[in-house]
Amino acid sequence: MSTQPTGEPAPNRAVRNRREETYTELRGMLLRGEFGMRGRLVELHLAQRLGVSRTPVREALVRLVADGLVQRLPDGFYTARPNLPELRDLYELRITVELRGITRALESDAVVHDAALLEPLRDRWRALRSDMPAPDPGFVLEDEDFHRTLLRSSGNRQLTETLESVTTRIRPVRMYDYLTEDRIERTVTEHLDIVEHVLAHRLPEALTALRRHVGESLDVVEKRAAHAIAQMALHQG
Repeated sequence: MSTQPTGEPAPNRAVRNRREETYTELRGMLLRGEFGMRGRLVELHLAQRLGVSRTPVREALVRLVADGLVQRLPDGFYTARPNLPELRDLYELRITVELRGITRALESDAVVHDAALLEPLRDRWRALRSDMPAPDPGFVLEDEDFHRTLLRSSGNRQLTETLESVTTRIRPVRMYDYLTEDRIERTVTEHLDIVEHVLAHRLPEALTALRRHVGESLDVVEKRAAHAIAQMALHQG
């Protein structure tokens, strides 16, 4: 029996890879708006389209419900429509919370960002810059970790918990930000710029860079999500 170095049987590897490929392909199709608005996602039809059995399709749909890209109703799975008005409101809250992590340090010498959190974070993003990731909607989790750790380093747990709540709600739409190489590269570069400013105690510069970074992300996300909605409308029916 052929095995990986870890001892995993080849048939198990094939099943795992098929599941991951099916999930990745379906996620990409949803983000590109390849299904009708609120369209029902029929397992059998998707399996035939992707050339796989219904099992990996069903598992992928469950994962996509958790991602917020699919809704599960009593009669089946349906595409979830991006909520752009809510997105802007939540981004406004996100910006307010994240900037507060820096402004509170500007207002009080008693607030000092925790270098023990920020130095490993800086090193992580330097490594990403040296080996730039390929475009992938899942990169949103790396991005969330950066912003959560940055805010956490300011010492206010309630601010961090608020940010976590907001990012969970906007995650499905924020996936649109990581579909191209230029957005991945820009995110990595801007994250390093921000964390290095904070570590060097250049807080006004960090504040400006963070505000610009989050604002640009909103612009990109809105445009790409609107395009996906337009594509959904074209596929309606």
